[in-house]
Formats: sequence, structure tokens, C-alpha cells
Amino acid sequence: MGKYFGTDGFRGTANENLTADHAFRVGRFLGWYFGELKRRSGDDSAPRIIIGKDTRRSSYMFEYSLVGGLTASGADAYLLHVTTTPSVAYISRVDSFDCGIMISASHNPYHDNGIKLINSQGEKMEESVIDLIEDYLDGKLNAFGQEWKELPYAKDDKIGQTVDYVSGRNRYIGYLISLGMYSFRGKKIGLDCANGAAWNIAKAVFDALGAETHVINADPNGVNINNNAGSTHIEGLQKYVVENGLDAGFAYDGDADRCLCVDEKGNVISGDHILYIYGRYMKERGKLVNNTVVATVMSNFGLFKAFDEIGIDYAKTAVGDKYVYEYMKEHGCCIGGEQSGHIIFSKYASTGDGILTSLKMMQVIMSKEKPFSELAAPFHVYPQVLENVRVKDKTAAQNDPDVQAAVKAVGEALGATGRILVRESGTEPLVRVMVEAEDEATCRKYVDQVVEVIKKNGHAL
Repeated sequence: MGKYFGTDGFRGTANENLTADHAFRVGRFLGWYFGELKRRSGDDSAPRIIIGKDTRRSSYMFEYSLVGGLTASGADAYLLHVTTTPSVAYISRVDSFDCGIMISASHNPYHDNGIKLINSQGEKMEESVIDLIEDYLDGKLNAFGQEWKELPYAKDDKIGQTVDYVSGRNRYIGYLISLGMYSFRGKKIGLDCANGAAWNIAKAVFDALGAETHVINADPNGVNINNNAGSTHIEGLQKYVVENGLDAGFAYDGDADRCLCVDEKGNVISGDHILYIYGRYMKERGKLVNNTVVATVMSNFGLFKAFDEIGIDYAKTAVGDKYVYEYMKEHGCCIGGEQSGHIIFSKYASTGDGILTSLKMMQVIMSKEKPFSELAAPFHVYPQVLENVRVKDKTAAQNDPDVQAAVKAVGEALGATGRILVRESGTEPLVRVMVEAEDEATCRKYVDQVVEVIKKNGHAL
């Protein structure tokens, strides 16, 4: 991770550690860089860069700042307006854009925001380009064999233009509808749009496929995104599904690249459940490439036990959909994801897509003709306790010999009955201590043991 960009883009509190000037300069770099690449290949046309945003109040500020920087450097900025991260990835790829930008802080509160960069293949931007952006922001850019104190401005007819591209968002909606293999007629479905980017997309898709669609948290006002809503506050959807007798519920996060589900009984269906349900469904149909599902080290211990029981292999990557996708791409795997609901179906998308995930869960429900709860039942979730410790220095806390000794002792005590995992957050000054075991009391005891050492040795804020 760099100084500005983490595992999921340049994220921070709006106009504190992520400012309008940062956005302008990121736009300046991208417009210049992709224009320079084109010129050096003999193409004098303007770079084409697509931009989407979520419903945060600051998203408009960052959009205009990015557009100012892009056009000042000679790029044409195409605006999808309020839309989801996966839609930006899809349109970047199918409409041959030089790159895509999504303005969102995903599941974070409204006062945070972020700039996510997507390459022309709809994948997260290459680290080599991110490194150059960071160097430019720090005033030490060396690219194309020379140092750049400042980037040239476009002049005259080379100044970029802005293009309304809402048609791209509509085409993405059409694409999702085309993936519906079954009519949802007769099914009552709840959608929690988190007052975010899915608010004007998800219902259109489910209505088109025939569902009786019930929607909550689809009234964004700029400050209520993720506020007691969506996949990070799924209890509201749980209650709504039960009270209204719905067949299933799907909750998205702010930019709709995540999906968590609720079965007809009001139980939460996590990302791990989704991997189990769809992995098993694919195996039964002979469609599970390499007989492998890609998860992360944070997936529940019970998921791997459940896969062992039905003969499905699995890979564990570092936390982050970026790492899941990289493994899937390298090894040709077709499904992978995170407990948080970032699920990647590589045949259909290059990133996690919450609405696509909900469609895939509906596909299994309709195909198997079974209630959601029955599909999830064979997967026994091990109790898990996770504590986030805010620390002064994540690396120092993890490398402390006393902390490492405490972690090792817990691992030995658990043996084959559970596990401990200590890792740093990719986006916040946190060390995450997680224990899974056969009962919650055991989890709590061992988490407390490690957290106590972190605090005792002066690492905690």
C-alpha cells in the first residue's frame, strides 16, 4: 500500500485527508498519462475516461474536481452520474475506455469518500500506475524517461470535453437483466439499497425479472448513505423480511459491490454462505472450474469444513477483493469472494457486484426449488469474535515479540478446534484480532488475551 492509495483506492475524510485538490491532481495525472500513452503509440485522439459516483454529498465536489483535472490535461470525461462501482468496471471494459473512476468510500459513513481507479479491462488499476500517481502528488514524478516538475496543460481544441453518458448506466442495467435465467414471478423480494448507488438500479432489475419487489433505504439525501442501512446494518432488512413474509432479502453497501442476504426466516446469509451455496450449485452441475472456490483468510472456519465434507477445494488469499480476483485470474477460477459480501463471478464480472450476486442467489433458489434457509443449512458457522484495536503503528503492533508470542500460544491452545488471525486493516489504523472456536466464550477469552498484550505494550491509541 502507498501513502495515499490503499487496497481499495484513495480513501479518506472529505476535505481533510482527501481533498478537492487531490481529486483535481489525480484527474490531471490520468488525463495526461493516458494521453501520453496514446501519443507515443501514434494516436492523437483524446483519452476517454468514464466516471461514476455514489450518493455522498462530497461525491459531486470530487466529480467536478476530477473532471476539471481530466479536461485540463486533454482527456474527455464521460459521466455515468450516480451508479455502482461494478457498472463503472463493466462500461470501462465493454466500451473501450482508457480507464474508469468511481467516487465512493463503499461502506464507510457519508463524511468519508474515495477515488477508485479501474483499468480498461474493468479491473483495479495496475500498481505501477498508482505508484506514478503517488509520485506526482508528492511532486517527484519520473515517467517516460524524464522528470516532470509539472504536467503540461492542454490548449485550444485539445482541451477535453465532458459527455453525459447515462446511457452507459442503462446498458449495464440491461446487462444484469439479461443474466436472469429464471422469471422471479411469484417471489417476494426485499432490497436494502443503503441510500447509496443501488437506489435507482436494483429495483429496476428485479421488477424486470418479475419479482414483487419491496425496497427500503432508497431515498438518498447526501448524508444518509450506509446510515443504519445496507449490508453493514442488515438488522433492518432482517426485520423487514420477516414482518412482510418475503422469500429473500438482499442488502447492498454504498457503492453496491457487496451483497449480504437474508433468508425467509430472517437469518443472515453472509459472503461465506454465498460462496458455499453457489460453489456447491456449480459443482453439482459440473461447472466449478478447477473444483476450487477462492476465499480469504478471514472466511469462517466452518466454510472450509463444509467444503471438505462435499469435496470442494479452496484457496485462501489475503483480505481484499483485489487479491481474490488476482488469484482467480491467475488460476482460472470462476467464483471467489469475502465474508463481507464481495463476491466475484469471473464469467460475468471483473469485480464484486452486489446486484449480480443477488441474481445468482435467486438463480439457485429458483433452480433448486428450495427455500433460502434450506440451501444454507449444511454450512455450520463457527462462532467468531473480532476486535478492532486502534493503534499508533500497525506494523509495530503486529511485529512486537510479546504480541507474536501471545498469538502463537492461542493457536497452540486451539489446535484443530479453531484458529486465530491477527491482521492490519488496509484502510484504517487498526489491528484486527479474530478468533474462531466451537463456542463464543472460548473466542472471547483468547481475543482478550491478545488484545491485552497489545494494550499493555503501549500500541493502542
